[in-house]
Amino acid sequence: MSDRPGRVPALQQVPPDVVCLPDYAAHARERLDDNAWAYLAGAAADEITLRANRAAWDQLALVPRVLRRLTGGHTRVELLGRTLAHPLLLAPVAYQRLAHPDGELASAHAAAAQGAGFILSAQASVLMEDVAQAVLPEAERGPLWFQLYMQHDRGFTRELVQRAKAAGYEAIVLTVDAPSHGVRDRERRAQLKLPEGVSAVNLAGLPPAPRTQIDRTQSWVFDALMPDAPTWDEIDTLRSHTRLPLLLKGVMHPEDAREAQRQQVAGLIVSNHGGRTLDTAAPTAWVLPRIADAVGDAMPLLVDGGIQRGTDVLKALALGARAVLIGRPYMHALATCGAIGVAHVLRVLRDELEVAMALCGCRTVADAGRELFFEAPW
Repeated sequence: MSDRPGRVPALQQVPPDVVCLPDYAAHARERLDDNAWAYLAGAAADEITLRANRAAWDQLALVPRVLRRLTGGHTRVELLGRTLAHPLLLAPVAYQRLAHPDGELASAHAAAAQGAGFILSAQASVLMEDVAQAVLPEAERGPLWFQLYMQHDRGFTRELVQRAKAAGYEAIVLTVDAPSHGVRDRERRAQLKLPEGVSAVNLAGLPPAPRTQIDRTQSWVFDALMPDAPTWDEIDTLRSHTRLPLLLKGVMHPEDAREAQRQQVAGLIVSNHGGRTLDTAAPTAWVLPRIADAVGDAMPLLVDGGIQRGTDVLKALALGARAVLIGRPYMHALATCGAIGVAHVLRVLRDELEVAMALCGCRTVADAGRELFFEAPW
């Protein structure tokens, strides 16, 4: 692979006109070719859910509070037995070397430098062991988790989990909302193809899926693809393969959340895959309070989807999340100026969160509740 898969080399510093997360998008577009941009910025079908995720946070109106004692306030949260400096994690994003030659290594270094959690995608373009070795010695780093797709070869899936544990990852995040690839029109128009040197290196050695013969009376989705899709019956089996905490990513229905609670998973990530699987799926800001009502305080909830402002983070915490994940904004920053940009994204978002907390009278994140909203949307 050439030094840059995109069209313009990455900058060595944050551009002077970038002051917030949305500012990075235009710079990233200048530096990425149509192929990379389609993958990193696109979503499913008409991209309605992609836009709705963002709009839903905007539609929640905060009520400021005044004259409250806020000295000594902080953004610390408890998550899976650890005290984190703030509730920010980098979501799993595949093939990050599409954005920058350093790929996931740059993102992981930036997260560690800012005390943020980092979730490595199963489809990462850097070996999981290399990422872990690079960041585990950092004393002030956030949690390091491994995101997993259930592979058609369940033995290979078990090996991935065991590799993650041996490398030092602290939790497994099973993505459950993508048994089928989304209908991604933007990628098809760009004729998406991974450039030479970019691949899912951690899946090397995965045996090819058996070829299923489908006749015209059968469905490729239901008769060829779904037989390999995971079910609730396999969650307990997966947990038996490792003592690492298991979180489910992609839970959007209260009854699924209750079933996860019955299965005693360690946590849930409320996510619609950034709008990349099912278009017109509900935005996560709408779904989060319903999931919180379904499970109570029994397990930590995290949320992603359209979060790009500190006020968004505060709203998510008020609706029941313990922490939030960001995706596209840090990819835009990675494409623009590498690890420096990703670290800047996290610093800006944390600063904005503190400002929002202060103006809403929240000394700690525990002070954020639904009374912060002018009118509840549910």
